[in-house]
Amino acid sequence: MSRKAIFYIIFFVVLSIGFMGYSGLMIKEGTGEFFGKEKLPVLGTPGHKVQGFTLVNQDGDTITQNNVKGKIYVAEYFFTTCTNICPVMNKNMEKVYAKYGSTPNFLILSHTSDPDYDSIPVLKAYAEKHGANSKNWYFLTGDKRHLYKLARESYLVDDGHFTGEDDFVHTQWFALVDGESQIRGLYEGTKDKDIEKLITDIDRLMHE
Repeated sequence: MSRKAIFYIIFFVVLSIGFMGYSGLMIKEGTGEFFGKEKLPVLGTPGHKVQGFTLVNQDGDTITQNNVKGKIYVAEYFFTTCTNICPVMNKNMEKVYAKYGSTPNFLILSHTSDPDYDSIPVLKAYAEKHGANSKNWYFLTGDKRHLYKLARESYLVDDGHFTGEDDFVHTQWFALVDGESQIRGLYEGTKDKDIEKLITDIDRLMHE
């Protein structure tokens, strides 16, 4: 082989390596990872974050945004007398809890849609039924309007508007929230494929 041919081979090999390195760098700058492992999107309008809240859990303890600060969590809405989608949702949430319940800085926030009925003792019994530890799986109640505002304006799991005492939130969506209170994904809590994706995305988010 001639020197000229060897030169061209070396030149194109070096050029290819340089191009791949540059492409990988550009991907890393845009996604945080080399070669296409993308970060999860941030949902909502630019700057959107979960608003401050004050609620009460199944132990009667006050839970605020300070309890979730810097933590990854999944938020949902349910009510204990629901016989339709809620049992399926919380059975699926048990899968998420089984995977990450012992992981530091991870929480589940299950908000009642029916605070008039779902008292602290009722939520306590429901939590025990699902094997939930109140240290990392909160079953939350509080002011109805405050709960619904969180669902619609913070977690983005319902697109309605408060219409008074007859208003009701009944949604199958789970919201994945990062340590900066940003929504990083929405998942249908009744669908196995969405639950699998949620479990995968939690792991991705933990490694960002």
